[in-house]
Amino acid sequence: MTTLFISDLHLESDRPEIGEQFLDFLETEASDADALYILGDFFEAWVGDDDPDAYYATIKQSLREFVDSGVPVYFMHGNRDFMIGDRFASETGVEILPDPCSVELYGKSVLLSHGDALCTDDVEYQKVRTMTRNPEWQAMILAKPLEERLAMAAHARAQSQARSANLSDEIMDVNADAVKQTIADHDVEILLHGHTHRPGIHGVEVGDRFAKRIVLGDWYEQGSVVRWDEDGVELSEMPR
Repeated sequence: MTTLFISDLHLESDRPEIGEQFLDFLETEASDADALYILGDFFEAWVGDDDPDAYYATIKQSLREFVDSGVPVYFMHGNRDFMIGDRFASETGVEILPDPCSVELYGKSVLLSHGDALCTDDVEYQKVRTMTRNPEWQAMILAKPLEERLAMAAHARAQSQARSANLSDEIMDVNADAVKQTIADHDVEILLHGHTHRPGIHGVEVGDRFAKRIVLGDWYEQGSVVRWDEDGVELSEMPR
C-alpha cells in the first residue's frame, strides 16, 4: 500500500481540466492508497466555508465520497486556502493538520508543511502571513458579506500576481537556513512541502547529519505526486 502526497492544485472553475485530473486521480490511483495528504493551496482562493460556489461543491462532494470509501484524507492550509475551517472538514470528512506537522512514515520521521513559512527572505509576505493566520483577523473577515470577501480575494490575487512578477526567484524560494533550522527544531529525517512549485529532492546538511527535503510541484501544467511505501519515496509527474 502507498501513502500519497499532493499540493498546489489551485483548483478553480476557470481551469476545469485540473479538477478533472484530480477527480480521475481519486477514482484510479488514490482509491487504493493508505492515505492521501493535501499540503495546501488545494483551491486557488477560499473566502469561507459558507461560499456556495457550485464548482467547489462538486469537489467537496467528491472528497466526501472518497473518504467514505475508506481512504483517509489529511489537509493542510496553504497561502490560498487558509480560511478553510471546521465546516469544510465536516462536509468532506478530511482531517485538518497544523502546519508544520510531524508524522512517522515507514520508519522515517517526517515533517509536513505547506512551505510558505520557509520563504523567510520575502519579509513583506511573512508579515502578511502572520496577519492572515491570526484567528481574530479571520473572524473579522468572515463577518463581512460573501460578495465583499470575494471581491477582496480577487483584489489580493491580482496584487500577489503583480508583486510576484517583480520579485526574484531567490526571494520567493525557501531560505536554506530556515530549512536547516526547521529540520533541526523538529528533529526529523525528511521535510516534505509544496508552495514553491519547484519539484525536487534535495540533500540537506544539518549539523553532523544529512536530512532530505522533498518538494512537490504544482498542477498548473501537469499533476505532481509523491508516492511513499515500504520500498521508499518517489516524486513524479502524473500523465495528462
